[in-house]
Amino acid sequence: MSDIVIAAATGLAAGLHSATWGMFKDAPHEGFTWRTYARSPLLATIVAVALVAGGAVDPGGAAGLVVLFAVTYGIERALIEVYKTFLREEDQSKYTIPMQLSIRGRVIESRRVRLTAGAFYFAGELAILFGALRLQSVAPDPALLPAALFGSIGGWVSAFGGAWKDAPIEGFSLPKFFRSPLIAFAYGFLLAHFTRNYALLLLGSIGLTVATTETYKTFFFPNKNRGKFMGREPGYPRMLNMRWRFVPLYVAIWLGVITAAAVALGT
Repeated sequence: MSDIVIAAATGLAAGLHSATWGMFKDAPHEGFTWRTYARSPLLATIVAVALVAGGAVDPGGAAGLVVLFAVTYGIERALIEVYKTFLREEDQSKYTIPMQLSIRGRVIESRRVRLTAGAFYFAGELAILFGALRLQSVAPDPALLPAALFGSIGGWVSAFGGAWKDAPIEGFSLPKFFRSPLIAFAYGFLLAHFTRNYALLLLGSIGLTVATTETYKTFFFPNKNRGKFMGREPGYPRMLNMRWRFVPLYVAIWLGVITAAAVALGT
């Protein structure tokens, strides 16, 4: 099987995983459309193919598959969040916690301000990746612990971003703030067994961190409204049961990733 086909299949799996937890938490409030559900699988497939075609990730072997899945997940989530926060025009009144850029819980209505802020935010993300590439040229083969620590950087970005968005409505929680950095460090330690590339470690760690935290928040508390719909009654109650039809696929993808990681560690 060619590397491009493997890349497309891995990207599709990452996108379906992301789309499923998103659908599970949102569909009872927003309804379900295949168009929305297909967004992440399509984007993740393109990302994975680009990563392999560009030589950034070698999908050969179990380790390569885990790295490709994780990095694709991280990039897809980053792009979607930039789109939702800075670019998308949407009625925010349906949300308890705004999804667009906000300050102290109040949405920034000016599209120009949001686009400017988004440009700076995206430039900051690129600067971090550029820093990873520069560091790679100075220390091309880092030890396991420094590599894992670098991988946790994405967890800190996620923690600060989550606190900025959620804390004005939900209040600040210290354990919640440190959750993403700690999980990202653990995944950085895991991925450092498969690659010592700083950029891949950073992107892959945040990808697996998002996949894990969203799995916990979404499926361990299925009847609890997520923060953005806190206090809202489901507008599409039939989806409360229908959404479970997608769970076997979600579990199968997780089992595939865990199995690949176990095989990679074993070899």
